[in-house]
Amino acid sequence: MRDKQTLGPWIRRFLMEHLPGERNLARNTQRSYRDAIRLLVIYASTSLHRKVDDLLISDIHAELLRKFLRYIEEKRKCSIASRNQRLAAVHGLAAFIAERCPEYMEWCAQIRAVKSKRSAPVPISYLEKREIDALLAAPNRATKIGSRDHTLLLFLYNSGARADEAAHVRIEDLNLHAGANSTLSSVRLNGKGGKIRTCPLWMSTTAELKKLISGRDDKEPVFLNRNEKQLTRFGVHDVVTRSARVAMLQVPEMRQKRVGPHVIRHTTATHLLRAGVDINTIRAWLGHVSINTTNIYAETDLDMKAKALGMCEMKLPRKRKAWRDNPDLMSFLAQL
Repeated sequence: MRDKQTLGPWIRRFLMEHLPGERNLARNTQRSYRDAIRLLVIYASTSLHRKVDDLLISDIHAELLRKFLRYIEEKRKCSIASRNQRLAAVHGLAAFIAERCPEYMEWCAQIRAVKSKRSAPVPISYLEKREIDALLAAPNRATKIGSRDHTLLLFLYNSGARADEAAHVRIEDLNLHAGANSTLSSVRLNGKGGKIRTCPLWMSTTAELKKLISGRDDKEPVFLNRNEKQLTRFGVHDVVTRSARVAMLQVPEMRQKRVGPHVIRHTTATHLLRAGVDINTIRAWLGHVSINTTNIYAETDLDMKAKALGMCEMKLPRKRKAWRDNPDLMSFLAQL
């Protein structure tokens, strides 16, 4: 009975069995759930003056959860979105326990009665053509690392890949062709939840990738760090932010934006939309599950809204001259 009451074993089963096995959540999502629960048990342990391994399920009651949420907002300065994500992880754990141990149904209902906060949607940030051009030109292509950085940036812009997706691309995932008359090149990306999608590659991207992987084994990652090891998603982020600092010297307006891999992803979607690509094609290109996610880009692109406004703008009728002011008509009447 003690094992049923102790929180620790349930957390282990939730993180090790339920999330990867039953939910098939992406590894980064699993880490996010882990971090949320870790923060909660540390807070509960400190508040109750009890060892983490001695915490009971009943120790995580609704009032303690509300205090924890206030703590991460006020002390840790988490955004409302982060606060809601932490709460969703705790809700998931509570539901997992209640489904397997019905005596905790009432406890679960109390935990899930703690609601998420409503937050204003954050406007999507993307780069204009001049800004993305400056970003692509930032690395010093005369060096080996600079050439890799340029290829990585071009690949991110071309494919709209997430940082983790780009980091895990292997040479065998590339299908590269050369020449204008050959088959279109493509890359196979392993997205969230293990979903596979294929993205076409421009001839310029193909050429740079061919140079980068020349003479290497098909099982190797495409993008390597200075030690010839796989570049991590944090390494991808570092390449983007470092290049952005250089680009900002050429385009000062970029200083108003926080440029990271996801901003390049937003840029890909926005530029595809401006080029007239169908919204469903963009959804498949980016690997979105729901079309509603992709529709955000159509809602935030001011240029496209301006074009739409111009197309449906009401034209005021031209004011007609009075008959007496028309000399042709007066001449006609004089002849009658």
